[in-house]
This record gives sequence, C-alpha cells and structure tokens, in this order.
Amino acid sequence: MSDRYSAFNRFVRYPLQAAGVAPIIGLMAILPIGWASALGGAIGRTVGPWLGATRRARRNLQRAFPEKSAAEIDVIIRAMWDNLGRLVGEYPHLPRLDLLNDPRIDLVGMEHVRNARDDGQPGLFFSGHIGNWELMSLAASQAGLPLTRIYRAANNPLMNRIILWGRHKIAGDLVPKGREGAEALLSTMRADGHAGLLIDQKMNEGIPVPFFGRDAMTGTAFAAFALRYRCPLIPARVERLEGCRFRITAYPPLELPDSGDRKADIAALTATCTAIIESWVRERPGQWLWLHRRWPD
Repeated sequence: MSDRYSAFNRFVRYPLQAAGVAPIIGLMAILPIGWASALGGAIGRTVGPWLGATRRARRNLQRAFPEKSAAEIDVIIRAMWDNLGRLVGEYPHLPRLDLLNDPRIDLVGMEHVRNARDDGQPGLFFSGHIGNWELMSLAASQAGLPLTRIYRAANNPLMNRIILWGRHKIAGDLVPKGREGAEALLSTMRADGHAGLLIDQKMNEGIPVPFFGRDAMTGTAFAAFALRYRCPLIPARVERLEGCRFRITAYPPLELPDSGDRKADIAALTATCTAIIESWVRERPGQWLWLHRRWPD
C-alpha cells in the first residue's frame, strides 16, 4: 500500500466511516431494543442491496445455490441485509440483556454449556456468522462460563474501537487472530479454560475444505486443539426467529476422530465442523453473512 493511500485512509476515509457509524450506534443505544432492531433492519434491507458489497454476496449465492432464480437470490440478499442491520441495532443493548431470563430468547441445550463449565477440563465452542452471533458468548458467560474469543480486527482502527466497545462488556478475554490469538488459545486450554471461535471465514493459512461444493480455505486451530487435549468440541448457533426473538442452541460435543494419523484427523474434524456450518446456512441462508470472501476464486 502506498504512503499516499495509507495517509488517505488514516486521515480521511477511516474517520469519515467512524463518524457516520458512531451516531447511528448512539441512536440505537437510546431506543428500546425492539425499536432499534426494527430500525436497523429497515435501514439494512433498504440501503444494503444497493451497496457494492452486494455484488460479492450475489456471486457467492449464485455459486452456492445454482438452482435458485435471480428473484430467490434477491430475497436472500434482502434478508441478509435486514439481519445485519438488526444486529447493528441490537449491538449496543447486548451487555444489558439477561439472556437466561429473557422471554424473547429460546435456550436449547444449555446443559451442554453447564457440563462444559463443571467438567474440570478445557473446552471449545464453534459457530459461524449466523443470526446475531454475539449472543452465544454472552449466554455462556451469563451461565458462568466465560469464553476466550478470537476475532478478526476491522481494517479501520476507529471502527474496531466501536465494535470492541460492546464486546469488551462480555466476560472473557477478547483477542485478535494471528499469533496473539494462537497464544491466548493455548494459554486458555492449558488453564482448563474455554474458548469460542467463529470458523466460517477464509483463512489463507488453513486447509481446503468443501463448503457448498467448493473448496474453501479453513483454519484448523480449533480442531488441532480439540484433538490435542481430547476435550469437548461443542457446536453452537444463534437463529433469529422473528424480529428481536432468538433461539440459542448448544449441541452435544462432537465425537473426535482418533485414527492415529494426527494430520488426517485434523482435516476430517475441520471438514465435519464446516459441514455443520453449511447445514445451518442452508436452513437459514438469509441469516448468514454472504459478504465474506470465503472461497479462493
């Protein structure tokens, strides 16, 4: 990146982006969460389809669902932007929610969270960018199980501060991916702690794993740690049921492969977890973030 382009981002583009988003977050914070969610959804589904990023979402959807018509894909894109807008509206309210006693939240499989909390060994939860994905770690922390969370920092450092403002209010360490994230994950496992990871983003240093019929580069750290410590690996997802109502589901721990070939076992477990994410996305395609550059092509 040239020095001129870097300076433009630092002094012009990034401040303008943050200046546009911060007042919206502030407005959402003073509205009741239901109103904020509805307003965010209205903005998302009205503005989002016209943004340049929608071209990538449409291309991803056409390849993932070649049997769907253009009209059907447009419906999914509109739903995706509605969900993303609602997430923005709900975001400043998350630290004030009591998920374990909120009538808008259906909790399924919380016994698996409590078992992980009480079994005296490390554990891992994995999910994807589906529904309001922030709710799973919040529910776990409110059940007495704080999670170390590995995240991808936003390119815009000012936007990153806005995003982290809400996440830091959820119990558990919050660490950027990369070397720092790997070290935090290792420390957590050694201390018999627990971590939560979103595994549905492209990871160039990962391995190719089938995802919607095409190989997608996928990180393997979560699989490697699960096999190394032979600890529970628990799928978890958040579904938006309607408006500001959700179902949070923790599934039983997966059976870990043990063929004696560690490399093959890591690849097999990574593929299994990715297939689980794909099944969730197929069920509710309008709630996944199709904006990712998930595939190498």
